[in-house]
Amino acid sequence: MSKILFVVGSLHKNGFNKQLAEEAKKLIGDRAEVEFLDYTAVPFFSQDAEYPAPDAVSAVRREVVLADGVWIFSPEYNYSYPGVLKNLLDWLSRPLEPFPAESASVLAGKKIALSSVAGQSAGAGTRGKLTEVLGFNKAELLDDQVGVALAPEAWGTGELGLSDEDRKKLADQADAFLEFVK
Repeated sequence: MSKILFVVGSLHKNGFNKQLAEEAKKLIGDRAEVEFLDYTAVPFFSQDAEYPAPDAVSAVRREVVLADGVWIFSPEYNYSYPGVLKNLLDWLSRPLEPFPAESASVLAGKKIALSSVAGQSAGAGTRGKLTEVLGFNKAELLDDQVGVALAPEAWGTGELGLSDEDRKKLADQADAFLEFVK
């Protein structure tokens, strides 16, 4: 059975992207093992602390290595991804050994899916920037991306409220990602 690692791009405990990830987990059901990555203890990236890697960094790297695929659910901050997610990706992108500097990172060759809940852009900015940074790091990206535009009232209720069309797109992405990671 495939193992899928979910990465929610903000630390908001019940944010819209966490809610979308929970919906994706339901759609996957028992077709794969799903785990959420806890990266709250990962420190700010610094080359001064890179080798040996801090324990929290080693732990998240190990989770990524053990996963058959990584599905990122990211909000959009200023038409890009949140700083906390960028920090995680910076750590994951670094070579595992100091020499040679070209040694692989845990992102190289990793199969990744992208989804986003945001305002009217439906996360186009964050997904575009993530496509750039993950492509640069030689990850294998699923072509099928899902962006959900929040209804204005969602900002007041804190509830995602997916439309039937959004749910179908997410279900199709889940099916495609499970096939992609086989």
